Amino acid sequence: MAKIAIFVANGFEDTEVVATVDVLRRAEKLFPGSFPVVDIVSINDSKQVKGAWNIQITADKLIGEINFSNYDCLVLPGGKEGVDHLKSNEILMNAVEKHGKENKIIAAICAAPQILGKLGLVDGIEITHYPGCDQNLEKAIKKPHMSAIADKNIITGSSIGGALQFALQIVDHFTSTEQMLELHQTLVFNY
Repeated sequence: MAKIAIFVANGFEDTEVVATVDVLRRAEKLFPGSFPVVDIVSINDSKQVKGAWNIQITADKLIGEINFSNYDCLVLPGGKEGVDHLKSNEILMNAVEKHGKENKIIAAICAAPQILGKLGLVDGIEITHYPGCDQNLEKAIKKPHMSAIADKNIITGSSIGGALQFALQIVDHFTSTEQMLELHQTLVFNY
């Protein structure tokens, strides 16, 4: 059973948020009790948040309304502008750093792994990221050719193209590989 918070700010990478929420909520439907809480949390003053491609979503909660310790996993989506906003939110950065130091799960995709690098949470950790978005990642073991990687308490994804695999890594971590594969099959990946 895992409670997930996905943080959004204006300029978030639309598909990375929607795909992750979709997969986690599908997992909850398929395996009741696995993901009873999947909250989209706005760091803005409003629950209305506009993505990088002008898709507007309504978050479930505002950052000031949540207790970070209630969540098992904090998810940071990409999108350059969105990541810049996330990085500048002191409340979120303090919470992510604390979460990481407590060895709780943090998942970051696209440009967002740079946040984890800035906080010193990926030193010696295998990660993936969007090509060229490797600021503060000098001490990480970078594998940008991978769609998604889980190493210790860190889950990373490369980009919009790896968003489903990223979400499936979260499912795999909190359920079982068998359940993740069952969910994977329902998504019908054709290679």
